[in-house]
Amino acid sequence: MSTEIIRVPDIGGATDVEVIEISVQVGDIVEVDQSIIVLETDKASMDVPSSMAGKVTSISVKEGDKVSEGDEVLVIEIEGAAAAPEVKAEAPVAAAAPVSAPSVSSENKVTVPDIGGATDVEVIEICVAEGDTVEEGDSIIVLETDKASMDIPSPFSGKVGSISIKVGDTVSEGADILVILGESSGSVEVAEIPQAAAPAPVAAVSGGVETVNVPDIGGAEGVEVIEVAVAAGDKVSEGDSIIVLETDKASMEIPAPKSGTVKSVSIKVGDKVSEGHAVLELEVEGGSAPAAAPVAEKAAPVAAPAPAKAAPVATADQSAVLSSPSTKVHAGPAVRMLARELGVDLSLVRPTGPRGRITKEDLHAYVKAAVQKATSTPAGVAGGAGLPTVPDQDFSKFGEVEVVKMSKIQRLTAQNMVRNSLVVPQVTQFDKADITDLEAFRKGLKGEMEKQGIKMTPLPFLIKAVAQAMVANPSFNVSLMADGESYVQKQYVHIGIAVDSPAGLVVPVLRDVDKKSVVQIAKEANELIKKALDKQLKPADMQGGCFTISSLGAIGGTGFTPIVNCPEVGILGVSKADIEPRWNGKEFEPRTMLPLCLSYDHRAINGGDAGRFMTFLNAALSDLRRLTL
Repeated sequence: MSTEIIRVPDIGGATDVEVIEISVQVGDIVEVDQSIIVLETDKASMDVPSSMAGKVTSISVKEGDKVSEGDEVLVIEIEGAAAAPEVKAEAPVAAAAPVSAPSVSSENKVTVPDIGGATDVEVIEICVAEGDTVEEGDSIIVLETDKASMDIPSPFSGKVGSISIKVGDTVSEGADILVILGESSGSVEVAEIPQAAAPAPVAAVSGGVETVNVPDIGGAEGVEVIEVAVAAGDKVSEGDSIIVLETDKASMEIPAPKSGTVKSVSIKVGDKVSEGHAVLELEVEGGSAPAAAPVAEKAAPVAAPAPAKAAPVATADQSAVLSSPSTKVHAGPAVRMLARELGVDLSLVRPTGPRGRITKEDLHAYVKAAVQKATSTPAGVAGGAGLPTVPDQDFSKFGEVEVVKMSKIQRLTAQNMVRNSLVVPQVTQFDKADITDLEAFRKGLKGEMEKQGIKMTPLPFLIKAVAQAMVANPSFNVSLMADGESYVQKQYVHIGIAVDSPAGLVVPVLRDVDKKSVVQIAKEANELIKKALDKQLKPADMQGGCFTISSLGAIGGTGFTPIVNCPEVGILGVSKADIEPRWNGKEFEPRTMLPLCLSYDHRAINGGDAGRFMTFLNAALSDLRRLTL
C-alpha cells in the first residue's frame, strides 16, 4: 500500500485559478479520470480528473482557493502497484491472405469542426449515447458561447462507440467528441492497418459548399431567430428567405446570397445570433463538388465516462429566492457574462443544474420573476400600490375562440405603452391646419415626381414643417435624464414616422431632416416605409429619433391622443383632412383642413411652448413659402 499526491495538471499556463467546487471528500474511493475538483477562469470552467485510482486520505485545497499548475490537490492511498499487462507473443501471421468477411467494423473519430475561431466553448447538451445509431447530419452535441448556441452534426453514419466529452466541458476546434463505428462489407487483409480510402469521384453538380453567415444587421447583437425557413436538402434560389430575425423593434428576413442546396443548418428557432454567425452550409449550383474527405486511420478506442444528462429546464419558482442570497455560486462563464449584461447578482439565483450549477434557464427564470414582481408594483404609483391585473375568462363558453400568440414587437409595444402612460404626465393639444395651397401644389407635382419614382404624399411636407418647428422651439428637442434634475438638449433633428407593418407598429427614423429638401425627405421616407412593410428594417434604422409623427390620414378619423414615445418628449398625431367652410372676412369659402393632435411631456414642455410650436406648424403648412426659409 502506498500514497501518492495528485497535483494540478497543465491548465494552459493559467495561474491563480479559482477552485469553485470540491467533488470528493476524505474517505471516498475514486477511479481514474473521475473529477476531483472544478476550476474556473474568467473564460471557462474545467474539471480536474484523478490521474490514479484509490482512496482519498486528505484534501489540500478548499473552495475559493487560487491554484496554479503543480499545486497539491489531494493525497490518495493506492493498494499495491498494478502489474504491467503481459504481452503475449503471437505466432507469425501469414502475409496478407484475403479473408472473406461479411462485415468489418471501422472506427471514425469525430472532432469539433471549425466553430468560427471560438475557443473554450461550453458543451451544453450531448444528444447521443453509446450504442446509439446516428445518420450523417444528425446532431450529436450542442455547444454554447456567450453569444449563440450551435448544433454539431455527425459527419458519418454508424453506431456511437465511445464519447470523449460530457456536459459542462469546454472544447475548441479539433477536440475529440466521440467515435463512430461504421460497417463495411467485403474482404480485409489480416494484420494490416486499414488505410485511408481514396475519395470516390463526384459528379460535377455544384460549385462547392459555402458557409452562409449572418450579414450586417446594423450592429445589433444577440438577435433572436424567430423562424428557420429552410431545412437540410432544400433547394433555394438567390434572394429566398432562409431565416427571420427579430429585435425588440423589428423583424427582418435574411436572404440566401446564392442559389443551391442546403447541406446543413447551424441554428434553430430561439437562438441568439450576431453578424458573422454561421447560418447554414450551402452547396452552390455550378462547377464541381469537392471530393469526399478520406476516412482517417483507425483510432484507438477512448475510455470515456458515460455522457451526463442535460440539466432540466428550470421550473422552480425563482420569485421565492429574489431576496435570499446564496454564499456559493457555481456557474459557467457564459452564464456569468449574461448575468453581468443583465445586472443580475448570481447569488440570488436558484440553481437547478448538475451539482448545483446555475444554468441560463435558471437565470432567465429569475429575470422573468423579477420583471413580473417589478411590474406588479410600478415605480411612481402613489402609496406603492400595484396595478391590478384583469383575470382571464373562459371566452369559449360564449362561442368559438382562438388564442393567438403576440409577436415580440407587439409585446414590447404593449409594455412600452404601459410604461410611457404611467411615467409621462401627458397633455394633448388639438388644432387644424389649412393645407389648401399645399395640396394644390402637391397634386401639381404628382406627375413629375412619379417619373422620378417618388410618391409625393402630404407626409414629407409635414416632416419638413415639424423639423422647422423643432428648430424654432428647441424645448421639443430634449430628453429628460433619469436623475430628474437634468435634460439632454439635442443639436440634431431626427424624426420618426410610425408605420403599421405586418410585424406590428415600428418607427423608422429619418435623419437630419431640417437640412434636407421635401423631395429628399419623400424619397427617404418611401424607402423606409417599404423596408418596414417588407420586414427589412435594421435596428439602426429605428434609433436616434427626437420626435415622432403618427399619421392616420389614410385611415380616417377626426382626432386621437397619441402616446409620447419616451425618451422623446413630443409626438404629433395627424388625422384625415376634410373640406370645411371658412370665413375669409367677406364670405365662407371651402378650405382643406388637416386635424393635428400634439401630445407632449409636461415635465419638459409647458402650455406656452406647445402653443408656439403649434402656431409655427400651422403657419408653415398654410404658407409653403415658409418651408424654404
